[in-house]
Amino acid sequence: MTSTALPLDAAEHAPAYPLYRAAGTHRGLGRQHGEQAAVRIGAHLDALRSSLGFSGEQFKRRALTFLPLFERYCPHLVEELQGLAEGAGIAFHEALAVNVRAALGTAPEEGCTSFVISAGGTANGEPLIGQTSDTLPNVMDFGYVLRLEPVDKPKMLMWTFGGMLGYHGLNSAGVAQFANDLGEGGPPARFGLPHYPFKRLLLECSSLAEVVDLFERLPLASNGNYVVCDGRGAILDVEATTAGPAFIHDDGAGFIAHANHFCASQYATEENHQQSVTDSFPRQERIDTLLGRRFGSLTVDALQALLRDHDNHPASICRHPRSVDPADGFEQAGQTVAALVAEPASGRLHISYGPPCESPFVSYTLDA
Repeated sequence: MTSTALPLDAAEHAPAYPLYRAAGTHRGLGRQHGEQAAVRIGAHLDALRSSLGFSGEQFKRRALTFLPLFERYCPHLVEELQGLAEGAGIAFHEALAVNVRAALGTAPEEGCTSFVISAGGTANGEPLIGQTSDTLPNVMDFGYVLRLEPVDKPKMLMWTFGGMLGYHGLNSAGVAQFANDLGEGGPPARFGLPHYPFKRLLLECSSLAEVVDLFERLPLASNGNYVVCDGRGAILDVEATTAGPAFIHDDGAGFIAHANHFCASQYATEENHQQSVTDSFPRQERIDTLLGRRFGSLTVDALQALLRDHDNHPASICRHPRSVDPADGFEQAGQTVAALVAEPASGRLHISYGPPCESPFVSYTLDA
């Protein structure tokens, strides 16, 4: 099916990311996704090519280098990429390229502040999880919400952009994952599976045990941080590195928040911290303080207000650019392009179109 639905509870005047829906086999999911998101996929491809400066043959060759990894670790996503290419009217290697973008060396450095809260910290006794997604503002032109209903896997609801098969979201088993960059430092990058297909594989899991198994088993190309929860109420933070995962538990606090520097003891070194995004440390301190103050009575509304916080601006949770020139990179030109709060037990995802202080949250549901 290729119909497009409007987000629930959205006022007509409220800006919102469009919602695309697909169901069926993996080839069918990809084709429906590609048909609906064709314009945004094309814009994403144009941005990739502009950033790379490669010839057409170089672009193709670099993208196809990753195909054996997909064939080994997620062959069903190869079928979905074939469908995506068919639906969007692009070549297969182009569909592959938008799903390995960081590994092609084209993605700008990103920020983001993520959190996960156990049932004991919320007003209704259900876990809450989410983040700000901080990057260069052109990502807003590529973004949308994607609801997938595979034949043999949990239903998924995610915010993604430009043809990527996996990004931030939740599934019908109550598993949710949100992720943010760890910047420079830590174990070096290598040839491995990019984070975007890995995020999709996480949303195909039914328990935290399956999630942990993926982190321990799959070789990642670069370092990144994840907050995760499952339908049983378990929460976890994972600093996923090329040398393997470092697991961070709440240690009784009932919540875990993470900005963009290493916090696991083996990587939280002065050398690594000196290479981190400079505004990561005040954001970490601020979100820990705000979550601690309201712990036990946290609600979706309270978390949405938290993500609008401007304390210590410009090093604030709600991020605004210091420069309007994207050539300045994330440190100067990056902003919050979406803020997200998820209710995994209820299958609801609340998303702002751009900084949440400027745009209302719009609600999307897994079963709508």
